[in-house]
Amino acid sequence: MNYRQMKSVIEGLLFAAGDEGLDVKQIAEVVELQTQAVSGLLKEMTEDFRREERGVQIVEIAGAYQLTTLPAHAPYFERLAQSPTRSSLSQAALETLAIVAYKQPLTRIEVEEIRGVKADRALQTLVAKNLIMEVGRADAVGRPILYGTTKSFLDYFGLAGLQELPEATLFQNPDDLEEETRMLFEKLDNHQQLTIDDVERNG
Repeated sequence: MNYRQMKSVIEGLLFAAGDEGLDVKQIAEVVELQTQAVSGLLKEMTEDFRREERGVQIVEIAGAYQLTTLPAHAPYFERLAQSPTRSSLSQAALETLAIVAYKQPLTRIEVEEIRGVKADRALQTLVAKNLIMEVGRADAVGRPILYGTTKSFLDYFGLAGLQELPEATLFQNPDDLEEETRMLFEKLDNHQQLTIDDVERNG
């Protein structure tokens, strides 16, 4: 595999790692290269992204490398989040929101372990909609972000507090998150008072 292909692999790894990122040692183990070689590739990639004016950048935070968007593009992401065509939540986002609501605080990896699929996009959508937020960092390798629900989440579903969520005892199998998610949102749909757009305007 040549250097160009290796850069492509590393870019994919950083994308898959999401907001937790990867350190040089982790990348080196996966791609089977020396750490010095990986460091060199990351430096080149950072310069490549900047020179090519890519829509993402590679940043190092607390020793971990992440793919992030550019701060200068923030106004466009705000418009995307506020777009009427983006006002509804996908099934994946609803399932992720239910997991966070019941199991908070928890990390992206914990959400993915429960759902069995990647949750990066769903979490990003929910953060953009101000339905979940970072509430801390887990005491684990890489200090991953812990997510919890926001006041806007309560407003969106017309809840006075988390104590008004359907009790786990209402479910035949409390560990069955698919069933829990379905029943949760069937129940909350009856009490929903605000649209996503309302939440964003008033949040």
